[in-house]
Formats: sequence, structure tokens, C-alpha cells
Amino acid sequence: MAQQISDTLYMPSIQKREMNVEVYIDEAHNNFHTKDNRFKPFANVLNQVGFKVKGFNDKFSKESLERIKVLVISNALIENARGPFVVPTPSAFSKEEIKAVKSWVKKGGSLFLIADHMPFAGASEKLAKAFGFTFYDSFLFDENRRGIFDFTNKNSLLGNHKIINGAEEYEKIESIKIFTGQAFKIPNKAISILKTNEKMRVHLPDTMWRFSEKTKHFSAKGLSQGAIMKYGKGKIAFFGEAAMFTAQLAGRNRFKVGMNAEGAEDNYKLLLNIMTWLSNKD
Repeated sequence: MAQQISDTLYMPSIQKREMNVEVYIDEAHNNFHTKDNRFKPFANVLNQVGFKVKGFNDKFSKESLERIKVLVISNALIENARGPFVVPTPSAFSKEEIKAVKSWVKKGGSLFLIADHMPFAGASEKLAKAFGFTFYDSFLFDENRRGIFDFTNKNSLLGNHKIINGAEEYEKIESIKIFTGQAFKIPNKAISILKTNEKMRVHLPDTMWRFSEKTKHFSAKGLSQGAIMKYGKGKIAFFGEAAMFTAQLAGRNRFKVGMNAEGAEDNYKLLLNIMTWLSNKD
């Protein structure tokens, strides 16, 4: 994981929006993605259209959350977590923090929770459960154990919502590419933005990235890799893969992973559309 660095040259040509909204990215929970590191392209895209992106370095409480409107949590882990990662993965958030976040959303806060494959899914499992979502500390693969997928209108894996359809022509999305994450179960009131199907399987290894014939797995049909829901007076967007929302260079050859990758040209639109939806009061 340490070989992943942000692609500082990535800068898409974006149709101007005027989003005068402060967005806070969690940096208090041993996060793999932070504003000035691997999520710098995430922040750059938002800043281009007027969002004011800031780091959030406090533990979650009624007092710390009451001053903010939009909170992004990406790939949190328990303090001092180190590999090799094995199950069970401890929660990155205390019971008190989860209670505070749930109450904050219910009163009108907007939460963008991103939890990747194991161990990140497991670390956010209890927070997701508080909102009725079931995260599996897992990997989502196809039949050939590959985790890179294209969600398109043609394969019917994109959901029917204005986050995909776009209110304006420049917001419309035809295809989204993801780069190995988890799939999860959503409550009835949620809307799946990235749908999974019977060709995909959820793999549950005991140790991160270690698979064998004995590794448990089950069909991902009916699950989701990205969903949204209104909760009380607030909103939530839960996604099971983080690289799709940033731009990274990986490995010795520095190949592109994320919004900068071939076939991921619409990914930045998904990020902007999600953040616009979370920021609006409708």
C-alpha cells in the first residue's frame, strides 16, 4: 500500500460549478487517505468548483461535529494498526463516536463514508451498521478473482438517480471504473448507485490479500458497491472503494489508478455529483 502516491499532475477540465461549501476530510482515525496525501486529487477536484476542503483532526463528538456540514471519512483504521492485517478487524471508531455521528446526520449532517476492501471494511463495519448497512470485511472479485470493474449504462450496473443521470448534460455519467474494493448490503430505503451482480463474488480471507481454495466466498448479487440514502434531516453516501475518487500512481512502474486511469474519465463527475447532492438541502 505504501507504493501508492497521489498523481499531482491530474487535473480534469471541469464545467464550472459554484459550490461555496466547506467539506471536512477525516484525518483523526489513522486514515489511509488524507487531504494532503493520497486524497489530494480528491481535494483538488472539489476545490476547482468552489468547495473549501479542510482536514478534520478531532475525534467525533457532538461538540466537534456541530460546526460542520459535510464530513468525508475514507479508509479509517484503529490507531497504530499495522500489517499483516488479520480478522477480526477492530472498529476504527468508538461507540461514543458512532453515536455522535449518527445523531449529527439525523439532525442534518451529510456523511460520505468510503471503506475499501479488508481491513478498511471491517474497521468501518460498526459505523455502517448504525445506519442499517452491512459491511463485509472482504474483497469483491469477478470469477477470475479480479477486482477492477466497469459500471456502465450498457451493463446496467449504474443506478437510476440524478447522481448518475445528471441535472445538466456535463454531469451525466456513462461509465465508472473501480479498483478493487468491497460490496455491502444496503437497507430498503437506500438507492444503489453502483450495483453488483451474480458474476461478482465476495471473498472473505483471514488475512489481507491471502487467498486459497479454503477462502470463504459468496455471490454478490443484490449487494452494492456504492449507495446513498436520506437519514432523518441528513444524507449519507457509502462507497466500498476509495481509489475511484482520487488519482494515484502505483508500483514501480507508476501505473495510473483512479480518476487518472484509462476508462475512468467519468469518475470525477461521480465525485462532484455525490458531493453536490450531499451539500444541497433537497
